Amino acid sequence: MNDNYYKTKKSVEEYIKLAKDVHGEELIEKLSHFLPSNSLLLEIGSGPGTDFQILKKEYRVVGSDYSTEFLNRLIRNNAKDEFLNLDAITLRTQRKFDGIFSNKVLQHLTDEELRRSILRQVDLLNDSGVICHSFWKGKGEELFKGLLVNYQTDESLRDLFGRNFEILLLEEYTEFEDGDSLILIGKKK
Repeated sequence: MNDNYYKTKKSVEEYIKLAKDVHGEELIEKLSHFLPSNSLLLEIGSGPGTDFQILKKEYRVVGSDYSTEFLNRLIRNNAKDEFLNLDAITLRTQRKFDGIFSNKVLQHLTDEELRRSILRQVDLLNDSGVICHSFWKGKGEELFKGLLVNYQTDESLRDLFGRNFEILLLEEYTEFEDGDSLILIGKKK
């Protein structure tokens, strides 16, 4: 994973402008059917904090990011909230959570890195913990501004997550074009 893109102030500001109208409200609404209000939730890759703000209306959220630029901005703008510096693969924390959420973050991992992340997520979740992740739908991978975009299909996500999670919801949705994205919600086995 090329994580240099999110390391400079310039690229973080560019990303914030690009993503200013993008949010996971629809995903979070779907998650609310499976994860009770006030659950302790880890957000992987909080970025500019758009989804974090929506999530914290419903949950006790701990935000995270691997980019110090994003973390500093998040902490500055959300002084009363908690944020961790976490790599999406290793997720090095001793905390346990009722749920884990990411919106188009795990797409930057290779399938092998994603498998490692999934095993680590299992460790971080309480019994019957719930995950909610979104991905770009498609096959193969490409580089976008130096970042890996690893596309997924219904089958590939079932293959990656099915061993450790009971799939509660796996469906396509539209972010920019009809059916360009997938949401996966699963419960720890």
